[in-house]
Amino acid sequence: MARVLVDSSVILDIVTDDPVWGEWSMDTLARCAETGTLVINPIIYAEVSVGFTRIEEVEEALPSDYFERAALPWEAAFLAGKCFLRYRRRGGRKHSPLPDFYIGAHAAVSGFSLATRDPRRYRGYFPTVGCCHPDDAGHRRERVNSGRHSLLRPRGLTTNTCSLFGTR
Repeated sequence: MARVLVDSSVILDIVTDDPVWGEWSMDTLARCAETGTLVINPIIYAEVSVGFTRIEEVEEALPSDYFERAALPWEAAFLAGKCFLRYRRRGGRKHSPLPDFYIGAHAAVSGFSLATRDPRRYRGYFPTVGCCHPDDAGHRRERVNSGRHSLLRPRGLTTNTCSLFGTR
């Protein structure tokens, strides 16, 4: 059975009921869950948790019976460091490895696919990782106002989210 590491942006689209990406993200997770196992790691968990006040809220948004929780392998940390070094040599300005490096490296060393709405962040550094992304589904990007959701004010679980995750 295929295992799919789910990028935090996909989860946040659903949890915040994003008007641009929410439907695509919900459809993608449902499709991936039908044919495989959805996986998150501590970095994805941390990124999603930013918009919540209590850990119980995060646990409700990321039910363990829907998302397998996988530790970040040491090999992934090594690979993330090497990719970060390559990023810096190409002129990248960040001074510590970005979460996307850890997420991409985790998918690469574990043989996972990756559900993300921004595959270009991963393709250049992790070409062996198969990505399920909006361009595969013909999703056209439309910006609504700023086109960004607020991580600090998540709308919580919607009716659609609850049915997708099998909660409430």
